[in-house]
Amino acid sequence: MSDLHELTIAVDLRDEISETELVELSWHLGIGPPPERPLSLVTEFPVVVVDDDGTPVIEDDPRPLLAGRGAASRVGGALCSALADRADLPRGGWSLTSRQEVHPDEFDRIGELLRWLAARAHDTHLAGDGAVRIGFLRFCEAETPDVLRVEGGQVGWPT
Repeated sequence: MSDLHELTIAVDLRDEISETELVELSWHLGIGPPPERPLSLVTEFPVVVVDDDGTPVIEDDPRPLLAGRGAASRVGGALCSALADRADLPRGGWSLTSRQEVHPDEFDRIGELLRWLAARAHDTHLAGDGAVRIGFLRFCEAETPDVLRVEGGQVGWPT
């Protein structure tokens, strides 16, 4: 049995994202080069490593969060991410789509990015209760996904 989930993000973002933020977002999506430090969207990537003395230490190991490409190993289909400029459309901004395989151990880091996206989401993603509909999450063995929402600065990860 696997703990992998299919994460699908589909969100339109307002046109208030800086060039620095766009570079970092593109890197997270696997469609751009690594940004210069310091990172601003997701700022910490702690990982435990063993030093030369055999002592566990925590290091910062930044990595793109939504950069998977190719065939998915457990959820079927393909992994991909895209960011499209909506400058030619009336409300402008950016359209972001990503489909990834994620493990629950990654929910905290990915949640930081989802909160950042939700804060910049176009009003069309607002639910009637003020939550932001950001995408879907499906356990690899489930047939239907759960709606993924950000409300009050918290990601509503399904249990």
